[in-house]
Amino acid sequence: MRPHSLFASRIRCAARRGGLSFLAVLSLLSLCVTAGTHDIRPGPGVTETLSLSVYHEALADTPGDTPVYLLEGDAPGGTVLILGGSHPNEIASVMAAVLIVEQADISAGRLFVVPYANNSAAWYAEGMDEPSPRTLTFVNEKGEEREFAYGSRLTDPAHQGPDGDVFVHYPSGAEMRGHEARNLNRVHPGRPDGTLTQKISYALFELVERERVDIVIDMHEAPPTARLANMLIAHPDGLEQASIAVMELQTHGISLGLEVSREEFFGLSHLEFGNRTDALSFLTESPNPAQESIAERGDPVDDPDNPLTHRVRLQLLTIKQVLSAHALLAPGWEVAFSFPFSADELLIAPLGAFLR
Repeated sequence: MRPHSLFASRIRCAARRGGLSFLAVLSLLSLCVTAGTHDIRPGPGVTETLSLSVYHEALADTPGDTPVYLLEGDAPGGTVLILGGSHPNEIASVMAAVLIVEQADISAGRLFVVPYANNSAAWYAEGMDEPSPRTLTFVNEKGEEREFAYGSRLTDPAHQGPDGDVFVHYPSGAEMRGHEARNLNRVHPGRPDGTLTQKISYALFELVERERVDIVIDMHEAPPTARLANMLIAHPDGLEQASIAVMELQTHGISLGLEVSREEFFGLSHLEFGNRTDALSFLTESPNPAQESIAERGDPVDDPDNPLTHRVRLQLLTIKQVLSAHALLAPGWEVAFSFPFSADELLIAPLGAFLR
């Protein structure tokens, strides 16, 4: 089935169940046009496909609208939001989210997954002194080519307007460089009547509030030589969960640093979701060689030291360990999901082998 027809069929199913209002259905139909070109193929674990504009109608018919996938288990449990593609060039975040959508089977609780949180940035070829790929292509086990937008760190200025000299963060009043107005991970918690980037952020916060999300995990990447590479950043309220997760990851051969959100991190997800909602918030950083300086830049997929499959494994295992740690600390709370492959298979097979 073509991705667009699959997407439309899930709209029809959701409408028949009475789970969506007429306005929500219209919003989803518009998403088929504005963001339906992503070749993401929901697996049997996905129970509903929404659009982000369901949570903020002002995003409908804009390049900021993006698919939101819900995986819901038969057993009751908690609710988690997984964000990939806040910076779409941090491709391990996107592909880890895609694998959850396409392959995960959830037994308890609810998972909301957004593979391309900043959809405008997914299609923006940012001006650089050396061009980056617009898309990355993988071959699945059927021999089909799967293409994914590589994108940029920032919202397309054609969708938002030119940057000012200074960006003033709302509501803190903190001043940043002008281009940070197009950085989704600098504008949280957003504004309902703000720029496109702020509207995207506002919609994500509305999702967290309306769906009573317990945990938000925002996946990112950093240059391998940067301080943030191989890091888990936790809001102070989630420090105990993060500490347990970091220790457990060592049994998988993964060594992560641990950092705590500080009050000067205005606009960043790990601070703002934790401060402004009831959710615990975390941010993961895997080491992407394509983010190094030009002289040191590596391949985003097949770098010998930090291949994409290893980075996706890091992201997925970190998510699972954070959720397991919270379940340990909060008896009765659970969000449990599994894959039809082991984490260690990601160490030896190409990423396409795990795509539908």
